[in-house]
Amino acid sequence: MILRPWTKLPNKMRTKEVYKYYVILEKRKTWLVFKRLIDVVISFIMLVVLIIPMAFIAVAIKLDSRGPVLFLQERVTQYGRVFKIFKFRTMVVNASELGSAVTVDNDNRITKVGKFLRKYRMDEFPQVFNILAGDMTLIGTRPEVAKYVKRYTPEMYATLLLPAGLTSRTSIAYKDEDKILGEVDASEVDEVYVNEVLPAKMKYNLESIKKFGFFQEMSVLWDTFVSVVGSEKLTVHK
Repeated sequence: MILRPWTKLPNKMRTKEVYKYYVILEKRKTWLVFKRLIDVVISFIMLVVLIIPMAFIAVAIKLDSRGPVLFLQERVTQYGRVFKIFKFRTMVVNASELGSAVTVDNDNRITKVGKFLRKYRMDEFPQVFNILAGDMTLIGTRPEVAKYVKRYTPEMYATLLLPAGLTSRTSIAYKDEDKILGEVDASEVDEVYVNEVLPAKMKYNLESIKKFGFFQEMSVLWDTFVSVVGSEKLTVHK
């Protein structure tokens, strides 16, 4: 995980808004190297631990509904590069034709098994392969689809200085995002997401870059574990 020279960044990212975050990361290049090493080690351990549970999940998905086990979708990662994210399929096969790219509370496109997987974030287990491939990192901004990235403000592009993440402080704070959007009229979900939810989430993401480092990331890993398996409500560290 190497930070590109400033002159090699995409044109949309070479702005004064992004530069202040670039300077922060440039001073922490050593951690970027160790971050990739930690990603590989931890994701390999995760793969060993999760391989059998993933096999059972795959069978459950096939028995529950028609369609493939995995859901592949194009998302945007570091420097605006498009990649295919791996997730266990939690929706009906034609979900993209039936609604928005974001899900809402009680979304009727979600399958019975999918509802359970989403509750415990088990649908994201296959992303361990995205991490090993270098498309993602353990801790970082969750990857968006291209149509939402096109609506980024100049400052939001700073989040693309790093690979997309499996989890983040934002993921913890907005783990019930579907409930927020569930209160919105179906025809307005995309606009509400872009104009209200996305900017709020990006405040957390940009703040995380300012605090980029080992202790910040270990804290996020632990808080993610607690938020998924614990019943207590976390206090979000800003």
